Amino acid sequence: MIVVGDLVTDVLVSHAGPIEIGSDTAAAITVGGGGQAANTAAWLAHAGRRVTLVAAVGDDPAGRERVAELTATGVRCVVRAHAGAVTGSVVVLAGPEERTMVTDRGASLLLDPADVIAAIKATDATHLHLSGYPLLHDGSRPAGLAALAAASERGLTTSVDAASAAPLRAVGARAFLNWVRGADLLLCNADEAEVLAGPGAPAEQAAGLTAHVANAVVKRGAAGACWADRAGRIWHGTVSRVPMKDPTGAGDAFAAGLLDAWCSGAGPQAALAAGAALGAEAVAQIGARPR
Repeated sequence: MIVVGDLVTDVLVSHAGPIEIGSDTAAAITVGGGGQAANTAAWLAHAGRRVTLVAAVGDDPAGRERVAELTATGVRCVVRAHAGAVTGSVVVLAGPEERTMVTDRGASLLLDPADVIAAIKATDATHLHLSGYPLLHDGSRPAGLAALAAASERGLTTSVDAASAAPLRAVGARAFLNWVRGADLLLCNADEAEVLAGPGAPAEQAAGLTAHVANAVVKRGAAGACWADRAGRIWHGTVSRVPMKDPTGAGDAFAAGLLDAWCSGAGPQAALAAGAALGAEAVAQIGARPR
C-alpha cells in the first residue's frame, strides 16, 4: 500500500479540563511525529501491512527525526527534505472529548507531483491512500491530484480521507468532490460529512456521497460508523467502549484498520469492525502513533 500526504511534528497538549484563556492550564505536553498520512501509514505497519509513505519535510533536525521514527516502525519513507524549508508542525490541544489543532503546514506544502508520480510508478502497491490535506492547499494540490491520476493509470484502487472540516469549507464541497471523483472510497467524520453532503443522518450523507465515489464511510466516533456503496447498500459499524486517554490519531488508526481489512478482501461490515478495533487501541493511549 502507498500513502501520500503529510509528515509533521505534533506538539500534543493533553489537558483534563477547559483551557484557561489568558492564564495557566495544567497539561501533559509531548513532542513527536504526526500528520494524517504518516499516522495512517504507521498504523498500517502496526497492523502488519507493507506500506510506503510519500511526503515532504524540511532539511532540518525535525524532518530527519520524523523520517527516522517512521522508518523504525517499518514504514518505507519516500520523503524529500526541502532545503530552506521547515518541517511542518501542529499543536494539538487534546481535551477529554475533542481535540483542536493549530497548524503550520511548513514543507508539506512543497509536496512535489514528480516525487509522487515516481513513487507510485516504482512501487508494487495495489492501493493508494491519499490524505485530503494535500488537496486542501494550493501549494500541495497538484501533488494530490497527480497521486490520484497516477494510481488510476496504473490500476490501483484508491481511498481518500477528507482530512478536516475547516479547510474543506474554505475550498468548497463542490471543488473537493470534483477532485476526488471516481475514487473507490471516501472517508470522512461527522463534521466533514456535513460540509460535503449537507446535514442529515449519517447513512443519508454516506449514500449521497456515492454520487461522486464508489463507497463512502462516515465516522461518528463512539457512535460507530456507516458505509454506503453505489448499489444503495448500507452497513453500520459499532465500537467497543474503552477508557479514552487521547482522541488524537483515532481517525487515522480507524482508516488503517479498515483499509487493511478491505484491501485483504474483507467486506464492508468486517472492514468497519477492523477499523473500530484499531481506533479503540488508539484512543486508549497518548499520542497519534502506535506504541
